[in-house]
Amino acid sequence: MSKPNDSYTFPRTGHIVRNRGVLAAMTNKQSHADGTLSDEEINWLVKRAEGGFGIITTAATHVVSEGQGWDGEMGVWGDHQLPGLTRMADEIRGYGSISLAQIFHGGMRCPQRLTSVQPVSPSVNPTNDSDNGKTRELEESEIEALIDAFAMAAVRCEKAGFDGVEIHGAHGYLICQFLGTETNRRNDRWGGSLENRARFLLTIIERIRQLTRESFLVGVRISPEYNQIGVVLEDSLDLVDLLAESEIDFLHISCWDCFTPPTHSDDPRMVTEIFAERLDNRLPLISCGAAWSTKHAQQIMEQGADLVGVARAAIGHSDWASHLDNPDYEPQRPPFTSEYLLSQALSEKFIEYMRNWKDFVE
Repeated sequence: MSKPNDSYTFPRTGHIVRNRGVLAAMTNKQSHADGTLSDEEINWLVKRAEGGFGIITTAATHVVSEGQGWDGEMGVWGDHQLPGLTRMADEIRGYGSISLAQIFHGGMRCPQRLTSVQPVSPSVNPTNDSDNGKTRELEESEIEALIDAFAMAAVRCEKAGFDGVEIHGAHGYLICQFLGTETNRRNDRWGGSLENRARFLLTIIERIRQLTRESFLVGVRISPEYNQIGVVLEDSLDLVDLLAESEIDFLHISCWDCFTPPTHSDDPRMVTEIFAERLDNRLPLISCGAAWSTKHAQQIMEQGADLVGVARAAIGHSDWASHLDNPDYEPQRPPFTSEYLLSQALSEKFIEYMRNWKDFVE
């Protein structure tokens, strides 16, 4: 059985990851209004590369200006963003980590106050936005344009020196809205059957593959279940088969908690076990959710994951991955003082955001 501090080689490209620790994409609200990276956001990620993580994933980054989901979000939609992206990729590489940019569009979760346009989604859906309260349904030509925008964002990331991209199909954002039966009620080729609802994601993958080098990593993150918009476990498992036939390099499942079984299923096994069985080694599997110690990372790998994503533990401990050779490593848990979080390369703005997480900041 592999251990969390073992290296890993991506089968298709040969990229070698120094350990199984993956910094998962995390909202941190530290970048500038025009989508350019701030020094604070670069420092936060580079500190985790220096701390030994095998893979560093950026926060979700919007592929068109109107795809922004929250304040302080980095963008990959314009060439004015290239200098910051290049600096980030260079510095992450300098510390020996693989770099991934997580590309996304917020869809119905794009506040009009940020974008100045009505949010869009596969069908007309309610928004949390008091400005208008509902989205506009995307036209076919707009869907095609967004597929191109995702592909050009990946090209921009490759140009900046990133090793690859993670396509964000999780957490209720635009791709997830296409996958969900509640948010996608279309009766054209982009809606209805799972094959049609997955067409947006699968065409994005295909277009990125056409425009980037063979050595460029392309992965997908999904939510196994997102019941409020109609993403259910059975569909997600069928999606695995479609993704395994596409040209991606990994599947990343966002479990929230790797140690509880699925919410809406009679299967008593953990979600990672269920997905690993369905994948049957056709793709590398990253699983993320509630890993805190080396023991947790080992358990998630024993459930079938090849790599282990961490979020909260990495916010509190920038060097988390450098301790994976210690089977008894159990780092301090929250709450953390502001002073301590500053020492872990969080800015005041990021610390303020973390106050929204119950009992994370003292």
